[in-house]
Amino acid sequence: MSEGDIQHKYIVEVKEGKSIRISDTGKRELKELGMMDDKGKLKIKGLSAKMLSRMKKEYVECPVLSKDVNFIECYVCSNFISRLRGQVYCKGEPLAVNAST
Repeated sequence: MSEGDIQHKYIVEVKEGKSIRISDTGKRELKELGMMDDKGKLKIKGLSAKMLSRMKKEYVECPVLSKDVNFIECYVCSNFISRLRGQVYCKGEPLAVNAST
């Protein structure tokens, strides 16, 4: 099975303009993956500081959570397949998320 065989349910447009805070659940996940240190600084391997800064200012209208989320949170989501030309390909599978987020 090649990478092109992964089925997506949604194609979501990446938008700019409003900076949305990363949820506590998202921060916990980033720390577990080793992409955020204890002080809250992002360190994603393969991405420059300039690219991370740009990604912090982007958001998507998440079809699974039915709310706007920071793109970095989308990037580390289990449903994230890829980003191509300003669009995110999403599996659209249900997420186990606390009702408080």
